[in-house]
Amino acid sequence: MTTKEGSRPDISSIKSGASRFEPEDHEVDLAAMISQTIAIGDVGISLSSEQKYYILRRLNYDSLVSYEDLSTEATFMIEKVENLKVPEALEILKETLRDYSDDFNFPTNDLDLIQKLVQLAPSHDGNDIKFKLNKDLSEDYKDQKQMSSKEEINVEILADSDSFEGHVPNYYDVTDWNLQVRLEAALQAYHSPYPEVRAISDPFDDPSIPCETLRAYVIGLIWVAIGVFINMFFSQRQPPISLSTPVVQLFLYPSGKLWEYAIPDFKIKITKNYSFRLNPGPWTYKEQMFATIMFSVSAVNAYISYNVYTQRVAVFYDNKWTTMGYQSLLVLSTNFLGFGFAGILRRFAVYPVKAIWPAILPTLALNRALLQPERKENINGWKISRYNFFFLVTGASFLYFWLPDYLFQALSTFNWMTWIAPDNFNLAMITGSVTGLGVNPIPSFDWNVLSFNAPLIVPFYTQVNQFIGMVIAFFVILGVWMSNNKWSGYIPVNSNSIFNNLGGRYSVGKVLNENGLLDEAKYAKYGPPYYSAANLVVYGAFFALYPFSVFYESITRWSAIKDASIGVFKTFRYIHRSGLEGVNDPHSRMMTRYKEVPEWCFLIILVISTVFAIVCVKVYPGTETPVWAIFFAIGINFVFLIPLTALVSSTGWGFGMNVLVELIVGYAIPGNSQALMFIKALGYNIDGQAQNYISDQKMAHYAKVPARAIFRGQLLSVILNSFIGIGVMNWQINSMPDICTPENSLKFTCPGATTYFSASVLWGTIGPKRVFGGLYPVMQYCFLIGFLMVPVALAFKWYAPKKYTKHFQPSIFIGGFLNWAPYNFSYFIGSMYLSIAFMYYIKKHYLTWWEKYNFVLSGALTAGVAFSSIIIFFAVQYHDKSISWWGNNVPYMGIDGGNGQQARLNVTESAPDGYFGLRIGHFP
Repeated sequence: MTTKEGSRPDISSIKSGASRFEPEDHEVDLAAMISQTIAIGDVGISLSSEQKYYILRRLNYDSLVSYEDLSTEATFMIEKVENLKVPEALEILKETLRDYSDDFNFPTNDLDLIQKLVQLAPSHDGNDIKFKLNKDLSEDYKDQKQMSSKEEINVEILADSDSFEGHVPNYYDVTDWNLQVRLEAALQAYHSPYPEVRAISDPFDDPSIPCETLRAYVIGLIWVAIGVFINMFFSQRQPPISLSTPVVQLFLYPSGKLWEYAIPDFKIKITKNYSFRLNPGPWTYKEQMFATIMFSVSAVNAYISYNVYTQRVAVFYDNKWTTMGYQSLLVLSTNFLGFGFAGILRRFAVYPVKAIWPAILPTLALNRALLQPERKENINGWKISRYNFFFLVTGASFLYFWLPDYLFQALSTFNWMTWIAPDNFNLAMITGSVTGLGVNPIPSFDWNVLSFNAPLIVPFYTQVNQFIGMVIAFFVILGVWMSNNKWSGYIPVNSNSIFNNLGGRYSVGKVLNENGLLDEAKYAKYGPPYYSAANLVVYGAFFALYPFSVFYESITRWSAIKDASIGVFKTFRYIHRSGLEGVNDPHSRMMTRYKEVPEWCFLIILVISTVFAIVCVKVYPGTETPVWAIFFAIGINFVFLIPLTALVSSTGWGFGMNVLVELIVGYAIPGNSQALMFIKALGYNIDGQAQNYISDQKMAHYAKVPARAIFRGQLLSVILNSFIGIGVMNWQINSMPDICTPENSLKFTCPGATTYFSASVLWGTIGPKRVFGGLYPVMQYCFLIGFLMVPVALAFKWYAPKKYTKHFQPSIFIGGFLNWAPYNFSYFIGSMYLSIAFMYYIKKHYLTWWEKYNFVLSGALTAGVAFSSIIIFFAVQYHDKSISWWGNNVPYMGIDGGNGQQARLNVTESAPDGYFGLRIGHFP
């Protein structure tokens, strides 16, 4: 509906509450808004044309081709800026300074501007500055129209946005205090302080939009089943291939539209008061988001997949007792223990504004691109819509991936430096992408490799901190290896496997009895396993990271943790009190419209899943696990979950409890790798799955999907994920030859399961007492090093200049040490280049383009790779139709490809008595 000429369209569908804390003040009737054309002259009547253009520019809407048809978001924000009173705006900005002064995600320029506005408040009423803005904007247009702050907008002039270039003041300069103080406050009170979040979310909600419909359930669960099959199947490939959530959105959308057009609209009555419709009109963005979240929560493979591969595959433990019953109990207990903990985490990782969860942003961006109407824009010459851009890039990515994955594999593993001298051992070990350390300035032309560290998703400072850590770790690894420290010179430099004292693969069966426990007599003959130089550094970093991150993150985030802990206590004390009570950011205010999931629901799930774990260890004695160890895993997660989740929710980087759990269990239950793997699965998966569930709840928070709907959808999808996942694993193990071995021609070398197996042997079968007591005694001091680093890092954070400390993240820096073995620089250098380009340069200089296209680009490239890889695998790889030519063979020729010498020192030539390591008879 277009309004009659000369009339003003009805914008009463932008609702107003008694205050900004009322959910009604953030709501619109979206159908009414999009049914009429609203021009810029129809909104913000008390604002001048220049002021309205200034607001659009600040919101990155100055690239619109026409100002005669504004988006709902632009209309909403202009109205809110106009109606916000200056005293209230000042209070909002003062709160912002208190809350975000040390927030490394809050833009520094924005913070500086807010500081200026607050400082100017006592001495300026803004009139002189406001005149300056009007003068600057209108001076060049006197001949066309004499503008004043009260005149109607001149649409013809504003439509020519290029004509304003060079005349609009930089919005980081205070040129209209009265306007700017309200504008900056409106961003905080009605939207988000972060450009990343503003790019993927709306500042309003329409609670009447259908969400939890039958068709959303059916379509969502179908794609959950498909996605779980694909993701589990490719999980043990190096590098893995996955059907990511943004990719599945591409299928959910046409599936929803097909249902919309093909299924008749019948109303089905269940009870007197409950009925539902088969086809409730157009497929909505909330339905799309609901189905997407159902998939997203199950898109991450259950951590117990490592247990299944390690216990069942012949090259590892080959346990015959690990039946489907055992696997079912294990997967249900681990998956839903994390679900139970997610209820506690809501106060730490969903409601707080600072919990951005960068990894979920591309999913939300794509949802907007597919379903929300877009106005035509001209952004630095780019006029293409997000929707068309996504499909164009996806198609190009689909076609291109045939080159690096099948036709010209050297483009993927571009270890070109080793081609110069394939048999040069030192060159291969330093620059090689396959078995070396990957020091290669041009490592790959394959998005599946270049995107390994999510360069278009995680914040730039996260990439930088992590990469610097990798660089330092490189020199440490090289020093350990070149000095033959702890016999590492006899072992490949960057392997995640474990080795015997002859340099061969460690066979754990040679030190186990019939119950899978350590046999002392066999161990005395065969000896302990040995780690590569990179693996030693990785474990040392892990040991330092645990005490450092827990103390450092708890201290630096103490205020938020304290407030959330008090909130949890009050929740249990006042059981009917809303968890959103007292949380005043706009997204939380909008979510108060919907009922929360009661805490007792999560507690019931926690109890039931604990029972499943107990039944599992009792029915299957092969686990060799005491019941008390289950409660230990639950308790240690309760202690560590909050600081670790706070870290990953704000930075996009995190780590699990797996290494700490295996260390403690190794001490408590020595010589027992089976118990270690069981408790490790609980210890890690409680943490990992809780974060997975909670990040999806944050996604629902941004999209205004009701919490109870998400709870029901997550329950169903995780149950489906659990049983399909174990089915795929067992089918793959039974049918794929050479799985989890370096000889597997399809790259199913199981890097994750190999690391899992190696850890279970060293820390379970052998045990940390032997490791620290004689094999690697120096590693125990890494815990002390991590603890001693805390006061140093805090002193730097508190007393060094803020420009150096704001983005200083020492936990992520140490985390960079963890990126080695089996991965290397070749998987991270390309990510660093892309992060510099997109997350720093383009975001800084072309923010409008970045907000519109960046996350869509990331999802589209990944979508093309996923579609292409699935077709390539089943068409030409599963039944081998490989092409043998130089472009496919050259990456694997020579030493970097695994041919010839792999260790720096030869055991038979230089090791005393023909073997390295501890002397026989003196094993710890």
